[in-house]
Amino acid sequence: MTFTRQIKIAPSILAADFANFGAEIRAIEAQGADWVHVDVMDNHFVPNLTFGPAMCAAIRPHIKTVMDVHLMISPVDASLEAFAKAGADVLTAHAEAGPHLHRTLQTIRALGAKAGVALNPGTPLSAIAHVMDLVDLVCVMTVNPGFGGQSFIHSQVEKLRDLRAMIGDRPVHIEIDGGVDPSTAPLVAAAGADVLVAGSAAFRGGSVENPAPYGTNIAAIRAAAEQATGQVA
Repeated sequence: MTFTRQIKIAPSILAADFANFGAEIRAIEAQGADWVHVDVMDNHFVPNLTFGPAMCAAIRPHIKTVMDVHLMISPVDASLEAFAKAGADVLTAHAEAGPHLHRTLQTIRALGAKAGVALNPGTPLSAIAHVMDLVDLVCVMTVNPGFGGQSFIHSQVEKLRDLRAMIGDRPVHIEIDGGVDPSTAPLVAAAGADVLVAGSAAFRGGSVENPAPYGTNIAAIRAAAEQATGQVA
């Protein structure tokens, strides 16, 4: 996993066919996905229940790119080792998900994964100001976490610009999660994001039997983002 600020599209399997994850993952990677985003929810920190470490371990052999595990669970620290052992390349915890964010990030790195921290729409950048040197990724939530298919919260774009300035020349990815599609991708890419999580916008219209729409969707999001950053003509 090499650091780069090139645009990366990370389809969220929350929008995939739950009965066919292995094939869905192979399909989205074949159609151009750069990372695979796994939304872990506990029906406590967020109002939904999704996947545990066993599911992550089961899908890990199908992921040839980057397994990006977003932990929307609290307390988070007791689960870090299990998700790391399940094969996560990136483990992202929310700033509010444990009493000691610094310790959480230290633990993730000690387990051999890249350390991410997620910021809810109401969470200020000051929450991570003193842990930036332990962070490999910051995920800015542009919806309230817990469900897919929500509308993009435009006020987060200003936070994203401020985050990009805070990061400076540190090798820290900026990820956007929530409401990403070809209309919002240019806004977040121009503000500094390089990892764009897309759920329904990536999977819309396709299936394992007909994966071509996945490629069309991913390409459209990528093209819109890259055009906004000047990465393509």
